[in-house]
Amino acid sequence: MKRAKSLLALVALVLVAACGVPQSGNFAPPPGKPAEIAALAASIRALGPEVDPEEASRAAQVAYDYSHTLAVQYQITDPPLIHNTKVNMGTRPRGLCWHWAHDLEKRLKKERFQTLDLHRAIANSRNWRIEHSTAIISRRGDDFDDGIVVDPWRKGGVLTWMPVREDTRYGWEERRLVLKRKRGQLPPEAYDAAIE
Repeated sequence: MKRAKSLLALVALVLVAACGVPQSGNFAPPPGKPAEIAALAASIRALGPEVDPEEASRAAQVAYDYSHTLAVQYQITDPPLIHNTKVNMGTRPRGLCWHWAHDLEKRLKKERFQTLDLHRAIANSRNWRIEHSTAIISRRGDDFDDGIVVDPWRKGGVLTWMPVREDTRYGWEERRLVLKRKRGQLPPEAYDAAIE
C-alpha cells in the first residue's frame, strides 16, 4: 500500500511538472553568453573591494561553462522535475539538485580562490516542499547569505544566479547546519538560534 501511494505521488508530480513547463526533445541549454558571464562577474566583484577582479571573472566563467558541461553529462532533455523522475527511476545518471550543487562546488574549488569562499545551502528542509540544494559564492570570510546563489538545476542547466537575500523563492539555510539538525546533532533551539 505504501509503495502504491509513493508511485501515485510520483505519477502526480510528473503530470503536474509536465503541465507547467513545455517539453522538448532537446532541452539541454546552450553555453552562457559573454554578456551573462560578464554580468555575473560584475556581481561577484561587487561583493566587496577585496574581491580580486580576475577571480570574479574566472568564477563566473567556470560557473557558466561547467553548468553547460554538466547539462551535457547529465543528459538533460527535459525540465528539472521530469529529469529528477528519470534519475530516480535509473534512466539518467545524475541531475538532482544536490548533484548540480555538489559538482559545481567541487569544480569551483579547483580554482583555489583566495578572495572568494564557496558554500552550500539547502532550502525547504523543514516543510512539505521538495528540498533544494545550491552552491553559493561569497567574498572571503562572509557568511553564505551575503553571497550569490549559483543554481544550474532550477532551469535545467541554464545558470540562475542572484544574491542570496534576493532569492525569495527559496529560504536558504546553511547546509552544514541542516545536516547536523537532521542527524540529531543540533538541538532544535540551537539550530534556530544559529540561523537567525
